[in-house]
Amino acid sequence: MCRRIADTMNAESFSFQFLSPQGESRRLAPVFDSDFPGVSFLSKALSAREAGAFARQIAQSTVPLWWRPAGVPPFPSAGARCWADEIENPTESNTCGIAFPVSLEHGRSGVIAFAGDSIVIDEAGLCDVHARCFALFGEVAKQRLEDCAKALPVSKREIECLRLTASGMTSEDIASSLGLSVHTANQYLTNSTHKLNAVNRIHAVAKALRSGLID
Repeated sequence: MCRRIADTMNAESFSFQFLSPQGESRRLAPVFDSDFPGVSFLSKALSAREAGAFARQIAQSTVPLWWRPAGVPPFPSAGARCWADEIENPTESNTCGIAFPVSLEHGRSGVIAFAGDSIVIDEAGLCDVHARCFALFGEVAKQRLEDCAKALPVSKREIECLRLTASGMTSEDIASSLGLSVHTANQYLTNSTHKLNAVNRIHAVAKALRSGLID
């Protein structure tokens, strides 16, 4: 679905991310993207600690946000720009991008972002893409509940290691934070990856986010 949406705008990459619950530091966490099961540059840039301002913008409004490198002309049409806000480039790259904040009533919120050198979108396209992003977000939220029901029991310690991984910590950081050896921290992550039927720890974090095991 994200790939089809990206194609309608001539975007080269996309990133689907969940927004962390209300707290002192709002963060975005990648769920899947155009490099899945890996993590794309777009996902890494938007979920980095340095992108906290972008996450707060996502939390405050559902207005689409777009950005461009210095000297590049606007890519949304004049009509589309009336319904979207231009922001400072949150990726520090030379690529244009547009982000569609999405949410569920009394539930999780997040963003579906697209990037590319040749993105084109008009007013009708902006409305259509945003509506499709909301629909996709609802489907992923539904799948999260189903994944939760199917998943093998994950221990509290395994969940804690996944949560710290989602916050950007390495195995060494996790071991130091929890008073464990690096080997034990890695074992917890390996166990949770197996229980969630994931291909690696990043995929396990994504599935844990989708299933609601971590926020």
